[in-house]
Amino acid sequence: MTVRRTMFGPIAAAALLVVAVAGATVAGGAGGTASAATAGAAAATAGCGKSPTLTSGQRSIQSGGQNRSFILRIPDGYDRNHAYRLIFGFHWNGGTANDVDSGGADRDAWSYYGLRAQANNSAIFVAPQGNGNGWANPGGQDVAFVDDMMRLIEADLCVDTTQRFALGFSYGGGMSYALACARASVFRAVAVYSGGQLSGCSGGTQPIAYLGIHGIGDPVLNVSAGRSLRDTFVRNNGCTAQSPPEPRAGSLTHVTTAYSGCRSGYPVVWAAFDGGHTPGPVDGGGDSGVRTWTKTETWRFFTQFDGSGPTPGPTTAPPTTPPPSGASVVRNVSANRCLDVNGATQTNGAAAIVWDCHGQSNQSWTSTAAQELRVFGGKCLDVNGAGTANGSAVIIWDCNGQSNQQWRFNADGTIVGVGSGRCLGLTGGGTANGTRTEIRDCTGAAGQRWSRG
Repeated sequence: MTVRRTMFGPIAAAALLVVAVAGATVAGGAGGTASAATAGAAAATAGCGKSPTLTSGQRSIQSGGQNRSFILRIPDGYDRNHAYRLIFGFHWNGGTANDVDSGGADRDAWSYYGLRAQANNSAIFVAPQGNGNGWANPGGQDVAFVDDMMRLIEADLCVDTTQRFALGFSYGGGMSYALACARASVFRAVAVYSGGQLSGCSGGTQPIAYLGIHGIGDPVLNVSAGRSLRDTFVRNNGCTAQSPPEPRAGSLTHVTTAYSGCRSGYPVVWAAFDGGHTPGPVDGGGDSGVRTWTKTETWRFFTQFDGSGPTPGPTTAPPTTPPPSGASVVRNVSANRCLDVNGATQTNGAAAIVWDCHGQSNQSWTSTAAQELRVFGGKCLDVNGAGTANGSAVIIWDCNGQSNQQWRFNADGTIVGVGSGRCLGLTGGGTANGTRTEIRDCTGAAGQRWSRG
């Protein structure tokens, strides 16, 4: 992921900023702008129904007496009568708005941390440029900059004011956290990748949906910094305090935990991974905007709030054979091992693997009339992030009825994902205990065939 090679020199300086900036506060409180004050009451903006004058590309704006710039991306086929999500993507220390917008070496797959491809023209994206390529936010000037961009955009374009989001990596994560503190009534949710309190926290007492992603071996901003940011909103959102599980060093995996007890509509999710200072970790090692799980995790988190969830994949024909009923093991023909929830955890995002068959609860799968494969009662076999591409990981998640949780049993022993049309199989053709499952084009190979009981 070439784009991030340019991060690490400048990012190292971000660690030095923690002490200097952590005590800073953002002026202006939650008042912001007139539109911000009424955001919760409105569903659509003044730009709805208008012929837009704004176009995609780089723009300049006066904010706080300074000339500031940002990149705007309007969906192809923009409909002036449709209210769109509005997503701000903040760059890292030493990065630029163009880095976020272009996706660097990974291009469209990593544009806006991968969310632009996930959105598939369902959102308006903004990449602001920080002063000095950072987000020090002195006197709240960067929060005010966001207010000014929002005012300009929403006066001209149709935005759903209940669907505003922010995300960023490192310094950009710190800026997203500052918005969560100061504009909790304006933004629906934020995602903070490997962040710290670098841009201040004015207010910081209101609830907002919060996703934190951090590497346990981060040498620039220690994982403790990410935990501290997370815990602010664990408290604000009324969640039950806990120490969520994190992967062990050397496992090259990630563990995602959804906190329990949170106020309705204000979830907190913590995704810890075995890795360093990067927004694009890949299970098994390395980082890649093409292959990372973070973009699908964030898109899933953001899209849960509009009632429709992630865009479902293509549908396929009805089952060719009735799905088996009752709880039983699901045995892979090639490995002669059973479909298993890794570590017997009931945490959303836990990997579906194969393991020696023992028939305990994490290997006890129930087929339903809705074409689900349920485990632990309320968890479903799920294609991560509603992915449809070859190699998309298979996990468990709260059952939600979407097509990425529907499976068709075929007479030849294959299990086909309804949302993708691809077969459940073993990653890399492995057969050992702990081999992960994925979806891939159906070939009829033994690694894609399964038996019940």
